[in-house]
Amino acid sequence: MAQSIKDYITSNKDRFLSELIDLLRIPSVSADPKFKEDVFNAATYVKNRLAEAGAEKTEICKTAGYPIVYGEKIIDPSLPTVLVYGHYDVQPADPYDLWKNPPFEPVIKDDRIYARGACDDKGQMYMHVKAFEYMVRNNQLTCNVKFMIEGEEEVGSANLGTFVKNNGKKLKCDVVLISDTSMIADDVPSITVGLRGLAYLEVELTGPNRDLHSGTYGGAVPNPINILCEMIAKLIDEKTRKITIPGFYDDVQPISDEEKQAIKDIPFKLEDYKKDLGISAVMGEEGYNTIERTSVRPTLDVNGIKGGYQGEGAKTVIASTASAKISMRLVPDQKSEKIAELFTSYFKSLAPEGVKVKVTNMHGGDPVVVPIDSVEYRAASKAYNDTFGKKPLPDRAGGSIPIVKLFEDELGVKSVMMGFGLDTDQIHSPNESFGIFNFLKGIETIPYFFNYYVEMKK
Repeated sequence: MAQSIKDYITSNKDRFLSELIDLLRIPSVSADPKFKEDVFNAATYVKNRLAEAGAEKTEICKTAGYPIVYGEKIIDPSLPTVLVYGHYDVQPADPYDLWKNPPFEPVIKDDRIYARGACDDKGQMYMHVKAFEYMVRNNQLTCNVKFMIEGEEEVGSANLGTFVKNNGKKLKCDVVLISDTSMIADDVPSITVGLRGLAYLEVELTGPNRDLHSGTYGGAVPNPINILCEMIAKLIDEKTRKITIPGFYDDVQPISDEEKQAIKDIPFKLEDYKKDLGISAVMGEEGYNTIERTSVRPTLDVNGIKGGYQGEGAKTVIASTASAKISMRLVPDQKSEKIAELFTSYFKSLAPEGVKVKVTNMHGGDPVVVPIDSVEYRAASKAYNDTFGKKPLPDRAGGSIPIVKLFEDELGVKSVMMGFGLDTDQIHSPNESFGIFNFLKGIETIPYFFNYYVEMKK
């Protein structure tokens, strides 16, 4: 008799965690070239664990950048095929001094595993490898499975589009299964049904042809840092907090009354939210509440700013250049390329004489909404209900996974986003963590999805 998924998890919990810790030790930071070898090492690690779990035709597929790990298990070509997507690359760990433990020396504390990538996305990706292992070893696999685990998600998946376009036959499937999102709370399961899009740009201002002494030249020449700050300030209205780029809101799709009600049904305490973040007040677009601002409304944020002297002590200098990285989260039906063009045109128009402006469109992706009446959503909902004991809420996420729209356009299939992380996991920040409860609950829930999906597809 096949071992139940709960029993299998109990018997193998320590091994699962040990394997994940080994993966988390690999500093696979795709944004920093000094970690290049580590990124490739992480790909090899994932390939080997997939093969051990029972995947066939496992391979490391070269791209113009970091490789894609592929594996499959075809039990019957007439059955549905689930394509599991995830990523093994991670965000930079800077600033290192804010970590309580080194980011690539994982520790387990208070039933959480702390490390860069613990939740985003190594921990969540690895849930699928272990759930697959259970299904294969216990003869519980009810359909075909393909894995596509990439190494460039944190830098915009620059080469994934080409890979998908060139490998349509290899990747042919009926649904894409992704765990790279969060749920509302451990006792309030949710399924992500919408993702905001993204337009990410870098702006650079150049003034004098060299750094200048601020005493000798201050007040007489354009200061790129001062001007950059002034230009950025003009991108958002001080009173309404609306983005001032002409045409920015033209394609924003209003949310339905049903969606408004779904947002109201989400448990949320503003005071707890502020306390967790250490802030005394929230801020955002006038006329919308916090959940709406972070899920169904577009935003503009400065993600980094650079210029002038950054070292210890003082240096009185007018910098020759100043730059900033700016992201805009987009909602249906905004298009990343169009927003990038609108931003570029408007930002350049804000510049005074005396400075040169360069705008670089780094990467982006369009927003996506998943229907809640689809087979894949209903199968996921039933799976959560079985393992959590309650029906999950549909939830729109504030983040972006640009490849979801790519899968829809190139493979002609929808995605189901079964996230098990929490907003408090501090992804992209120091002290990122992933609850052991969440890791194991994901492994438990995924096989139920496979079973219900095949049942409902008949």
